[in-house]
Amino acid sequence: MTDVNIRALYGLKYNPFLPNLPAEALWVLPEAERFAQRVQALVPQGGFALITGDPGQGKSKTLQWIAQHLTRIPDIIVGVMERPQSKPADFYRELGELFGVGLTPVNRYGSFKALRARWKAHCQSTLVRPVLLIDEAQEVSSLCLTELRLLQSACFDSESLLFTILCGDGRLPDRFRTPELLPLGSRIRARLQLTPLTPEQLQDYLNFALEQAGYQQLMTPELIQTLAAHSLNNLRVLNHTAAEMLAAATERNLPRLDESLYFELFSPAPSKPRRNKGA
Repeated sequence: MTDVNIRALYGLKYNPFLPNLPAEALWVLPEAERFAQRVQALVPQGGFALITGDPGQGKSKTLQWIAQHLTRIPDIIVGVMERPQSKPADFYRELGELFGVGLTPVNRYGSFKALRARWKAHCQSTLVRPVLLIDEAQEVSSLCLTELRLLQSACFDSESLLFTILCGDGRLPDRFRTPELLPLGSRIRARLQLTPLTPEQLQDYLNFALEQAGYQQLMTPELIQTLAAHSLNNLRVLNHTAAEMLAAATERNLPRLDESLYFELFSPAPSKPRRNKGA
């Protein structure tokens, strides 16, 4: 069942449970909004911010929402690194592509100097402040993280050239307690930890997602409560379950999604009675 069929049957602007959503469809918690405001205030000063959480808690969507928020600010330029490179040469090359600097590294110092010169020119002539967002940051090598710290500032830390938001799972904060990365950890100025969502928060998410997609009555209130209660407090689990239900409902041409469809799809199959060997 294609996404086109789903949208046509229910009059949806888009499938609200697929990964690639428009900016207005992104749902974030109030604490994430406060974190974004804090980051906005810190950008001129430079440094790092940290977003952490277990898989499926909405880290990437939160990072996407923050990117959209910062992009609307005139004096900020945003670069998003979704699959960070582990080798310094590749890392520099991707940084250059994100911020419009032609970097073909011959050696570390040459790349570092060119990128700093580009950012310094921006800050002095246009007052544009670069902000780098890195998803899956726990995969970034310690060498690249160290290089990133060196790119943060000039003139003995008195001039900010970059603000960076690192987003990753629970392994990431532990790395900043090691001697190698402690200098970077000491520069983290804002933190957001995404914890497992409550059923009430998941219900809020579903209602928001359906309203933004254009059909708030697509699911019955009872189904929304059931989905929120049986998604392991995990946004990814909830989206996968809802997407599977929506596809099944489209195949059956159902006018609405309800609990009966949920139990049909996800209730355990009844076990077959054992045969009595002595019979």
